[in-house]
Amino acid sequence: MSKNLSPACKLCRREGEKLYLKGERCFTPKCAFERRSFAPGQHGRTGSRGGGSRMGRESDYLRQLRAKQRARRVYGVLERQFRRYYEIALQRRGLTGLNLLQILESRLDNVVFRLGFASSRPQARLLVAHGHFTVNGRRADVPSMLLNQGDTVTVREGSRKLSYFKELGDLAEARTSPSWLSRDSKELTGAIQRLPERPEIDGTLNEQLIVEYYSR
Repeated sequence: MSKNLSPACKLCRREGEKLYLKGERCFTPKCAFERRSFAPGQHGRTGSRGGGSRMGRESDYLRQLRAKQRARRVYGVLERQFRRYYEIALQRRGLTGLNLLQILESRLDNVVFRLGFASSRPQARLLVAHGHFTVNGRRADVPSMLLNQGDTVTVREGSRKLSYFKELGDLAEARTSPSWLSRDSKELTGAIQRLPERPEIDGTLNEQLIVEYYSR
């Protein structure tokens, strides 16, 4: 399984805003973005945020690229896989941009995060890869697995003995779960009720710019 090995805090600094890639740490003074909010690199202090030019002017291509890169980094997806998701979205009925975001939201690691069973998507990806969850009763260890309406995600019986999962019920209860998912914090299970609508997905993502990028 390929993964992005770039330092998480540098990704936030490159995009010029917090992407909350380190979970609870991002809400504390230890967050590197709070201390160094400028872009990484030699010209980070003198250049504009989000990877713009030193004079602060952005071309249409740069805005499209940054929108695509931001979405990739939020969901932890590499370029080749992200392009494949775009091609799948293109073949579906409806708005391509919304289809793309719905595909990203339906990834198993994202659903685990949305259910509150992990504090961040990277942590959710790790938990899934270690085989701590089942999908419809069958063990699943592929974070990129795409789920459908009606699919059920549950913590494996053998994993419930671990200290993290013993405390997970209370932790999950304190985290908000979106309305397109149903969750039982005591039983450590959740299900997909339907695909999310646009207002229920990160409003800072610009799917139209992503579509324009791949339509060039």
